[in-house]
Amino acid sequence: MTIEEAFGEVIRELRKTNNLSQEKLADISKLDRSFISLIECGRKQPSLITIYQLAKAFKLPASKILALTEKKIKK
Repeated sequence: MTIEEAFGEVIRELRKTNNLSQEKLADISKLDRSFISLIECGRKQPSLITIYQLAKAFKLPASKILALTEKKIKK
């Protein structure tokens, strides 16, 4: 599994856990819905700013999202 795929899975899982559509997450994080989709599919690599925007949307520290991503990569 690539880093992009692992990060995308983490974002998708967090989004679903929070009962958010891609559109609602895009609105909260101030990102485009199609960009959220590409991240979740592992096709786009998020910038540091994007990671922080997503973390803020989920009300989590960015380090938690990265830790979840690392955990997924190690599986």
